Amino acid sequence: MQNPTSPPPPQPPSSSSSSFSSTFFNLRDPKPKPTLILLYTFLFLSLLSLTLILYLSHSTIHTHSGPDPFLHPTHAHRLVFDPHKPSPPPPPAVAYLISGSRGDAARILRLLDATYHPLNVYLLHLDASAPHAERELVAVTVQSNPIFKAAQNVHVVGKPDFSYPKGSSPVSLRLHAASVLLRLSRDWDWFVSLSADAYPLVTQDDLLHILSFLPKDMNFVNHSSYIGWKEARKLKPIIVDPGLYLSEGTEMFYATQKRELPSAYCVFTGAGSSFSILSRRFMEFCILGEDNLPRILLMYFANTPSSLSNYFPTVLCNSRQFNRTVINQNLLYGVQDSHRNDLRPLNSTDFDDMIRSGAIFAEKFHKDDPVLDLIDQNLLGRTPRSVVPGGWCLGEAGNNTCLTWGDAKILRPGAGSQRLEKAIVELLANGIFRSRQCIYE
Repeated sequence: MQNPTSPPPPQPPSSSSSSFSSTFFNLRDPKPKPTLILLYTFLFLSLLSLTLILYLSHSTIHTHSGPDPFLHPTHAHRLVFDPHKPSPPPPPAVAYLISGSRGDAARILRLLDATYHPLNVYLLHLDASAPHAERELVAVTVQSNPIFKAAQNVHVVGKPDFSYPKGSSPVSLRLHAASVLLRLSRDWDWFVSLSADAYPLVTQDDLLHILSFLPKDMNFVNHSSYIGWKEARKLKPIIVDPGLYLSEGTEMFYATQKRELPSAYCVFTGAGSSFSILSRRFMEFCILGEDNLPRILLMYFANTPSSLSNYFPTVLCNSRQFNRTVINQNLLYGVQDSHRNDLRPLNSTDFDDMIRSGAIFAEKFHKDDPVLDLIDQNLLGRTPRSVVPGGWCLGEAGNNTCLTWGDAKILRPGAGSQRLEKAIVELLANGIFRSRQCIYE
């Protein structure tokens, strides 16, 4: 989104006009009369006003128009009206932060294509360790895509920050990104942050179709109050994350002192994963400052290792407003590495398990791993260097299907929606999710 540039400051008069003015005054009177001063002041203000009017008119002509009316028609109508078949609920929208580091430009663009839908809004972030040429490549690719240009819903961060996975800067990145997305659009319902090594297992039509039947205040977050070994290694140590304070990448600083756990609230951890699907209402709660709880916890976790896996679960479960909206499942497929406290890379041998899991996303993948092509072909129906076709795509199959588009609110869910529906029904059946919701162990 481009803002109109500010009007150019008035230029000093040229030497010829300057000499003419001084000659005029010297010929008439060494001291100019007050009437002449008022006259010149009036002429100057008139010229300045005219310049401003012309500038504003010029700016109005060059401002971007709204999104393509074919994607977002002012009134929706059903082609075939069936009085016995109720209309489906209107589809929601998801705000995506897609972030990466040096060398991740191509992965971010591929992930954008795999998760794209005109109803959603996207913010692409390459951190400060990536060279400017990569960031420029992402921006130029987005600007040259006719679909993104028509929907006007993909944005690139031009002035990035550093983000250290083991520090608190990832929390800052997500809060800052959600704040930007709220300024760009208030029409989204859930916030999802994806790293460049993640990939979807369902289409956006599948996802939006299922989400349209759920309450919009639901939050999908892995959480547990059992801290165990993390208390000594990830909560009591005090750190200084340079990503919050410095413009250059430096080593994390660990203090020699340690601190006790807080007694005013219970700390929850992400239970092996920091990924989450968070409601817009909850993100506004964390950003807009209506309550002190998010700020208090942010100050505590700002100097804590791996704060991303702890901050959002702790805020949710200690808030009376949101602790009944949490589902203890983040719908991400990942496999823990038995030798390291991290997810191991996925490959083709994990493909069947990914499908059976009913998850929305999977993490993590090596760059251009063959399993990504398998997901594109069998789960997403996506061809190389193109977006995933949905109900809004009206072109012929296999021939740039989505370069002809229609109403973005028309969804065409497939087998992925059935897998996701089964997973969510199992989560919500018989109130089982209540027994796993923000439990103090």
